[in-house]
Amino acid sequence: MSVTTRSADTRRLILDTARQIMARKGYSAVGINEVLTEAGVPKGSFYHYFASKDAFGEAILRGYFADYLADMDAVLSQPGRSSAERLMAYWQQWRETQSAGECQGRCLAVKLGAEVADLSEPMRLALKDGTGAVVDRIGRAVAAGLEDGSLAVDGDPHEVAQALYDMWLGASVMSKIHRSPAPLDTATAVTRGLLHL
Repeated sequence: MSVTTRSADTRRLILDTARQIMARKGYSAVGINEVLTEAGVPKGSFYHYFASKDAFGEAILRGYFADYLADMDAVLSQPGRSSAERLMAYWQQWRETQSAGECQGRCLAVKLGAEVADLSEPMRLALKDGTGAVVDRIGRAVAAGLEDGSLAVDGDPHEVAQALYDMWLGASVMSKIHRSPAPLDTATAVTRGLLHL
């Protein structure tokens, strides 16, 4: 294994470890030493992989969204299903992920969004880019559903997509506050109504 490959693997290990911890504790509550200890990486090597904690946080978010969008693309391109069925499968996966007691690094937009948007401009922009890419995919799925006749909407597909994403993000926060999946169940019902399903 080359030094470059080993370095990339170590960087990825640090990012994956941080994602798991931050999904539980948030960004500000997690120290770099905690992440490095958990990852089994020497403490003095952090700045070999990241220029600052800000750059570290941005890398976590960009990596998170790259993985999230790949998973989302897989759900939204499942063969043998209508566009509406694919889109509802995405929301069902969201519900299952967000209502679990431990989201295993799959809910960083919900967990970190409000916290880091005011702390770091690079992290805010990573969140903006990532959530924008999610909304774009939802908008394309809505437009495909209009095309194949599996759903209907009142309004522009992208605006409907933005409203749906905003609602689901809010429902996820409320689900955490109430420690109940009820807000996500409400979001599912409202989504069905907005898509005329």
